[in-house]
Amino acid sequence: MPVKTIIMGAAGRDFHNFNTFFRGNRDYEVVAFTATQIPDIEGRVYPKELAGDLYPKGIPIHAEEKLGELIHTLNVDQVVFSYSDVPHEYVMHKASMVIAAGADFRLMGTRHTQIKSAKPVVSVCAVRTGSGKSQTTRRISLILRELGYKVAAIRHPMPYGNLIAQEVQRYENYDDLDEYDCTIEEREEYEPHLDNGVIVYAGVDSEKIIRKAEQEVDIILWDGGNNDFPFYVPDLQIVVADPHRPGHETKYYPGETNVHMADVFVINKVDTSDPEAVIRVRESLRSLNPKAIQIEGASPLFVDDPQAIRGKRVLVVEDGPTLTHGEMAYGAGYVAARKFGAAEIVDPRPFAVKSIASTFEKYPATGPILPAMGYGEAQTKDLETTINKSDAELVIIGTPIDLTRIIKITKPTQRVRYELQEIGQPTLSDILAKKFGKKK
Repeated sequence: MPVKTIIMGAAGRDFHNFNTFFRGNRDYEVVAFTATQIPDIEGRVYPKELAGDLYPKGIPIHAEEKLGELIHTLNVDQVVFSYSDVPHEYVMHKASMVIAAGADFRLMGTRHTQIKSAKPVVSVCAVRTGSGKSQTTRRISLILRELGYKVAAIRHPMPYGNLIAQEVQRYENYDDLDEYDCTIEEREEYEPHLDNGVIVYAGVDSEKIIRKAEQEVDIILWDGGNNDFPFYVPDLQIVVADPHRPGHETKYYPGETNVHMADVFVINKVDTSDPEAVIRVRESLRSLNPKAIQIEGASPLFVDDPQAIRGKRVLVVEDGPTLTHGEMAYGAGYVAARKFGAAEIVDPRPFAVKSIASTFEKYPATGPILPAMGYGEAQTKDLETTINKSDAELVIIGTPIDLTRIIKITKPTQRVRYELQEIGQPTLSDILAKKFGKKK
């Protein structure tokens, strides 16, 4: 009899694990997915068109809160944990509950889940959400292009809409973002690549995605999400660490996995971190993976008009996942507000409506910073309403995209930009040139 299986996920790693190992595998029967972290994705079905011939009705997706009940009612043999950026202790709490309900608990490794590409793959992952993967990935893409290579970024999936339509997505310009009806979270990851002239691939079926990307580029750049490990076998694995959260490199799943797998560490944000914290992270990484090269980097901030911030009561809007399950109390927007002399940081919580108010309830450590949540049209509207209801004089946008393209903000705004700058030697240019050389 096939092993009855539930896959716990958040519309990313879970679908990938199913596609690479369970789809078409008659030794297993996946009876359900469960969903968490992402609002309003439970209650859907992983469609038959993607699930394969063994699942003519597709696979139901339930809220993770129903996991214990599902194990009993579906007579489940094993539960596969398939999402990221959670404390080690959290994983074992889930394991304890699953085991107590009678099922086995499983984590899947690289051998059964990574796909081999015909082209070289450079992966960029991190120890935590919000460490600075995006600016690191952008920096690497520019270096590779300077070496003469055509590059495509394959982004860790965020398929929150029509899964069939999102099987394979290719983005070359902003019109493509509109065509696929991208959420704020998706735009935050895709737009900066497009601004740099880099094609972006994303979607549900990682095998089909990379086979298409291989046809038009020289090198694949895996742009990881959360602190997940790569979906593809990397030829060079770069892992970003954040000294704003020293110690997290050993306390979160699967960030510590990335630490052990890294060829290169980028210790980011050293310009805004406590020097002692930088030393702690540096020594911790070296003790866990002494063979990996360490690079230190800064993420300097830029705004169009610093004087517009001075003396103002400002509302700070930051990248959503960084503040929520990334557990950062602030980001680039807050740092810019302090650096450029804002008189006061306006607390958004009294003005929060509907789903934004619910986000603050679920993540109370967020504090007086507004996470740019926008997983759907309704939540995006709630974000717009919350911003415009506030009594701030100015809105500082610390997200990787210009929110004014997505929502109508009735107050003056200043957008914060940040790029990676390596400090000292070696540099990413040194490492990439040594690894790949110039294209002949």
